[in-house]
Amino acid sequence: MSLIVLRAPAAHSLHVPWVREALPRVIRMDLDELFALVPIQGATADFLTPTPSTPLPSFDDELAAFRATPHERAVADLAGVPGLPKSVAARIRHDPAAAIDRLADALQRYWNAALAGQWDRIRTLLEADVRWRAQQMTTGGMAALFEDLHETVSWEADRVRAADAHEYAGSLGGEGLLLVPSVMSWPRVRKMIEPYQPQLTYPARGIATLWEPGTPAAPESLAALIGATRASILTALADPTSTTVLARRLSLSPSAVSQHLGILRSAGLIVGSRSGHSILYRRTRAGDQLTASAA
Repeated sequence: MSLIVLRAPAAHSLHVPWVREALPRVIRMDLDELFALVPIQGATADFLTPTPSTPLPSFDDELAAFRATPHERAVADLAGVPGLPKSVAARIRHDPAAAIDRLADALQRYWNAALAGQWDRIRTLLEADVRWRAQQMTTGGMAALFEDLHETVSWEADRVRAADAHEYAGSLGGEGLLLVPSVMSWPRVRKMIEPYQPQLTYPARGIATLWEPGTPAAPESLAALIGATRASILTALADPTSTTVLARRLSLSPSAVSQHLGILRSAGLIVGSRSGHSILYRRTRAGDQLTASAA
């Protein structure tokens, strides 16, 4: 999806800060074949985005799954890409094994240049969304799960309805529906259907804060009470956030942030919970009350 954002930033204005930062590093890369398979409008080649096999896969896991794409699947998916140049399609059909290797190598180079340095903050946002959705479903069932997922998606009695320009209806059967939070799909929801497991890729919660350079200013009274740095950290933890992301936002070392988090946690103002490889911290009710009172 970021390949679309790069070429159409006006339609994805939220990500303009990322485009400005990434574009100088990718402008001279040969991405023509990837661009052809991921048009700005219309369907993309689905084999580029294999269904995740775990809730929190790594990029290496995803790339390995892509390299294992059945050759006939890659060729079949070309038919759904609008405006695909005949030369690109012919090259892939002629030697799909070489094409998959070539595309995987290009994705690796692109990832290293454009996304690897931002992945900690992106992953933190995605993991927080996964936890939120799980909590919503646990406490409120399917209706709560889909209530604020996206304006075009709704739960109606025994079915999910996702408004789209294309007509499709089918039973989820035993496969279920895979929900995949994303940052680069904003502001749209994207779908994958047969022959893949049905999948909705939707904008993650809190995406508006993704590229903010810092944290909101802490109230002066709160800073006077617990110290300026701890006040800034507490103010920033309205949404679950990792130590690494906090350190980057506040221009502090991770060890310094960890020390302050420990004090805030001992005071009962924050809690931490493991999500994949990270520990995400958020304010407790007491932390919320203290921050709101100071504000």
